[in-house]
Amino acid sequence: MPKTGSSRSPAATPRPAPLKARTLTAPVPTAVAKAALPSVDVIHQRVLTAIIEHRLPPGTKLGEERLARVFGVSRTQIRQVLERLAHDSIITVLPNRGAFVSSPSVEEAREVFAARRLIEPDLIRQASQLAQRADIQRLRQHVAQESTARAANDKRAIIRLSGEFHQLIAEIAGNRFLAKTMRELETLTSLVIILYDAPNVPACPYHEHSDLVDAIEAHDAERAAGEMLEHLRHVEASLDLKRGTNGDIDFDAVFN
Repeated sequence: MPKTGSSRSPAATPRPAPLKARTLTAPVPTAVAKAALPSVDVIHQRVLTAIIEHRLPPGTKLGEERLARVFGVSRTQIRQVLERLAHDSIITVLPNRGAFVSSPSVEEAREVFAARRLIEPDLIRQASQLAQRADIQRLRQHVAQESTARAANDKRAIIRLSGEFHQLIAEIAGNRFLAKTMRELETLTSLVIILYDAPNVPACPYHEHSDLVDAIEAHDAERAAGEMLEHLRHVEASLDLKRGTNGDIDFDAVFN
């Protein structure tokens, strides 16, 4: 009997530790990778910025698969981004063809400026009445950034900053609905400038933003409104409403 008991005791037992180690460590890289993926909001902003800065010119096809690969996300998320851009008329979705960066026609370009001439004089009137010292300082700092971009001949920054200047005025005016409308009009204006900007002619005269800030600081609402109208006319007059943009775009170079 003792021998029988001793023969059973040394039986081999399984060693699952290595398997447990692999099971515990395998999901970690996946979790880290998911945490690093950009959100729909981030992708939307990056695509919008690329459009405003001329890196995705009008007419560029925004393929879901290409964008999903570049950003490392699903096509469903890219579809959400494209839906938001289409809602704001930044891109155009064509049946059986896909999504393209909008290419405003000459007529549409003129309509954009007509809309701005209706809206912006009243916005700057309100801004002139409501602007505080901190608002004026913010506008001055922004104009200084524009000057730096012009000195560096950074056309992408110039167009982006010019649009942001008008958006700042809309924010100071305090009307959220008109501010939202201005964001859409500014992006469409950027597309128009990309398409129709005349060579060697500044779309936005150098001194006019400073003049607008002077009028706001003086709380001279009518002067500010008049200068805004002239400013918008100058911008529209600087455009060559005959040109277009074509060419294949390297999405990896744009976003990486």
